Amino acid sequence: MISIKSDWEIELMREASLIVAKTHKYLMPKIKPGITTLELDRLAEEFILNNSATPSCKNYNGFPATLCISINDEVVHGIPSKRKLKDGDIVSIDICACYKGYHGDSAWTYKVGNVSEEKSYLMEHTEKALYEGIEQVKPGNRIGDISHAIESYANRYNLGVIRELVGHGVGNNLHEDPEVPNYGKAGTGPVLKPGMVIAIEPMLNLGSPFIEILDDDWTVVTEDSSPSAHFEHTVLVTEDGYEILTKRVI
Repeated sequence: MISIKSDWEIELMREASLIVAKTHKYLMPKIKPGITTLELDRLAEEFILNNSATPSCKNYNGFPATLCISINDEVVHGIPSKRKLKDGDIVSIDICACYKGYHGDSAWTYKVGNVSEEKSYLMEHTEKALYEGIEQVKPGNRIGDISHAIESYANRYNLGVIRELVGHGVGNNLHEDPEVPNYGKAGTGPVLKPGMVIAIEPMLNLGSPFIEILDDDWTVVTEDSSPSAHFEHTVLVTEDGYEILTKRVI
């Protein structure tokens, strides 16, 4: 069932989403060669707790950490460890925070030092694909309009679109209906209505769209070892369009 959020629920989600955005801003200058993903995880957990929220991902279905940190060919759900970031890596950091029972969710892919032109290209166009999808958010449009916009943009730039992993509704559960695929046909799927909140999150690859899961049962990687990027915002459907709840904090 797709829930329509009340005004007070939306206010709680605005706060949860602001905490997520602030956590991204806090971590950004620390994403440098030599730092471990475990250290980034510790810093994020401390920051979220200090902002009167809790990490939504920690212990979610058994996930052991605050952040999902995925490097290079890792698509999503990478588990923080003693692994150090290296110059030339790209790293996707997925942050979810819960404030008074409601969640905010945003992922971003970052450069570590100097990255290749190919990885920069992937990041640029995955981020732009996110905003192509967001531009379709308005009452009366359908989920398929978002999906089609993302897929069309990715195809234009020859990027692989992962089909097994999708966006989702957000509320007092981290993952709610509806699913928001990154591929699809315009004019299909659930109708967007004011008060719906969805996480739109293109996951695109430089190579093929095929993926596999590592033995830890969490980390998703590209089948051909090509780099992958992930950009995500939590978005509210308003009376006349949309509001990005996890909007980047300057």
